[in-house]
Amino acid sequence: MALNGFLEFFQKGKTFRPKKPFASGTIRYSLHKQAQASLQSGINLRQVVRLPQGENLNDWLAVHVVDFFNRINLIYGTVSEFCNESTCPTMSGGSRYEYLWADGDLYKKPTALSAQKYIEHLMDWIESQINNEAVFPVSTDVPFPKNFAAISRKILTRLFRVFVHVYIHHFDRLVSIGAEAHVNACYKHFYYFVQEFDMISAKELEPLQEMTSRICKDKDSV
Repeated sequence: MALNGFLEFFQKGKTFRPKKPFASGTIRYSLHKQAQASLQSGINLRQVVRLPQGENLNDWLAVHVVDFFNRINLIYGTVSEFCNESTCPTMSGGSRYEYLWADGDLYKKPTALSAQKYIEHLMDWIESQINNEAVFPVSTDVPFPKNFAAISRKILTRLFRVFVHVYIHHFDRLVSIGAEAHVNACYKHFYYFVQEFDMISAKELEPLQEMTSRICKDKDSV
């Protein structure tokens, strides 16, 4: 019953915010479909995150940043009604980790926010980056900015913090709606990707280190 409720949630297209699509027929759309297929059961996720032969690294990064943004929006959407000022007054991952928000605009200095506010600001910020054609070019004729890898690292590092908060503070909700296996698959895909391209520091990954060692067991192969 719980699994049916979870699938129904996703099938209704209920998202935390509108999805960012890729134009059909483009190289990035093709790469996007390839990335989507990676969540099929039985596929070695450690292998599928590797850059396809002959493809551009920035295209591959862009596709995954957008896909992870959409997927993590959906995951947070499943717990968002239980994540508010009273239940989660800080953006934390247990008692050892607290994340402060700064965006150089509204919040010029790192500021303590509730998890809900932090994630709202985070998703707004990421969406503004993705919709900025100077950062995420729509046409493959337009080059990516020279600092695109650094921007991607920052986005993925901050998205990881959503995983931290959801796993540590809202895991019971994921289990109650039958979402655990799906979220674990999304997390594994995300983890193997950031490891493959060295997108998140080891220190940032520490909060979920124990869980990661337990579920991320896909063997590497040549």
